Amino acid sequence: MSDKTANDVEQEVSDWWQSSIIEMKPGEIHYSGYAIEDLIGNISFPAMIWLMTRGDLPSPSQAKLLEAALVSAVDHGPQAPSIAIARMAATCGVGLNNAMASAVNVLGDVHGGAGEQAVALYHDIAHRIEAGTPIEQAVSDALDHQIAEHGKHIPGFGHRFHPTDPRAPRLLGLVADAAKDGVVSGVFGQIAQEVEKALEARKGKKIPMNIDGATAVIYAELGFDAPLARGLFCLSRSVGILAHAWEQTQQGGRNKGPIPRRMIWTYSGREHRSVPDDKIDE
Repeated sequence: MSDKTANDVEQEVSDWWQSSIIEMKPGEIHYSGYAIEDLIGNISFPAMIWLMTRGDLPSPSQAKLLEAALVSAVDHGPQAPSIAIARMAATCGVGLNNAMASAVNVLGDVHGGAGEQAVALYHDIAHRIEAGTPIEQAVSDALDHQIAEHGKHIPGFGHRFHPTDPRAPRLLGLVADAAKDGVVSGVFGQIAQEVEKALEARKGKKIPMNIDGATAVIYAELGFDAPLARGLFCLSRSVGILAHAWEQTQQGGRNKGPIPRRMIWTYSGREHRSVPDDKIDE
């Protein structure tokens, strides 16, 4: 027989999940100590994201910089796998939540993970600088390590469509302004620009920073851990995913695949052949 009292059992059940994020009981909801009724109408959605992931409220300037990063990455058209998947799912007769989930589920290391990887690279460089390595050497050493561990692709730099990603310079300009105002240090902006210079020297041509590299600068400057950069990208891209899923729902269409039905994929298998007699069931 257990000697636990009813109170002991109730406490055990309560302790099964523990969270510093939310406190909720009948008639009351608090997020990290803030009453929801005090937050509603007083803080922005980016500030709420910060509160939920960091446990405290950002300054208005920090929230504005976070908002810029979130706005910048919402969509890149149906050529992006996540957007295409959302639209294809919508033609399969599923609801918006199913289409969105299908799309978000492909935001992995290759499509969607570059921001996290770029933050990790910037942090590696920053740690080397803090240890006394000059920035140029720190960048070179970190790039060598990145290539040795993960291959020649450097996350956050280069774009298959844009010779210069139009989003990156704007974001870097906002980071520079925020650094002048003392909102952020500007260290990671400098690190990213040094990476760009190092890549140009190695490749013999400019490999411009892309949206992932630029948003990674903001997330690093604002103190977000690298894994959160991917989560924040998922939040941002979910807006575009929702918009495209809804648009496709309005346009209609049934079972639309990745290419028009009159166009057939290239077959690379065996030539046409007959089933051998000895493989046929008697």
